[in-house]
Amino acid sequence: MVSYNKLWKLLIDKKMNKKDLIKLSGISTASMSKLVKGHNIQTDVLCKICKALNCDFCDIMEFIHE
Repeated sequence: MVSYNKLWKLLIDKKMNKKDLIKLSGISTASMSKLVKGHNIQTDVLCKICKALNCDFCDIMEFIHE
């Protein structure tokens, strides 16, 4: 299980919303919907987000042991 809670916290810290991230990173609204629902995301989408936010994977997601 992967959690994207770190991404939502980072957006708050940067005073950004989801629409801002879509515009800045170039990801699709479908990808954003998957993120919101906690579904699997392709690595290239995660790379676009990290590039846009100048961060690393560990800054936007974490593995949750169930």
